[in-house]
Amino acid sequence: MKEADRLPVARIGKTVGLRGDLRLNLLCDFPEQFKKGATFMSDRGDLTIRSYNAERGTVRFEGFDTVDDAKSLTNAYLYTTKEMGEAACKLKKDEYFWYQIIGLDVEDSGELLGSVNEIERLAGTDYLVVETAARLVEKGAAKSFLIPYIDRYIDRVDLDAKKVLTKGAKAILDAS
Repeated sequence: MKEADRLPVARIGKTVGLRGDLRLNLLCDFPEQFKKGATFMSDRGDLTIRSYNAERGTVRFEGFDTVDDAKSLTNAYLYTTKEMGEAACKLKKDEYFWYQIIGLDVEDSGELLGSVNEIERLAGTDYLVVETAARLVEKGAAKSFLIPYIDRYIDRVDLDAKKVLTKGAKAILDAS
């Protein structure tokens, strides 16, 4: 499998306690996929979840029965594929996977502002990292800017047209 086909969904942190539990730092909005028996790819081989505690943010993997065994997984990333992620996570209306939004054009009142380069989560809010359109950069606009993914700025996402339609995002760019 090509690395581009793998989607990071979590990063494994430090050990917690004496039984081999590890902190699990989620990189996705779907904790329901981290259930007993679920297998994820990692740079340390495939890892199967023995138990997951969402309240504590901890996970334990099959075959890693001691703290010393578990420590070998610290800083590893867990990956899934688009197909596995879509099968494990059912989206509601107007919900999207990040990979569906990255690469889309960003428009405000019909004006192309740029394209979504990546998405960052800061203080519990998702932000679209927009690479500004070259013609706007030539006029002195910032090379990139952030748009909070909240109703105030995001009108709608049109996957068919490959666009994120915004309201007020031009003012954010102008202030950047």
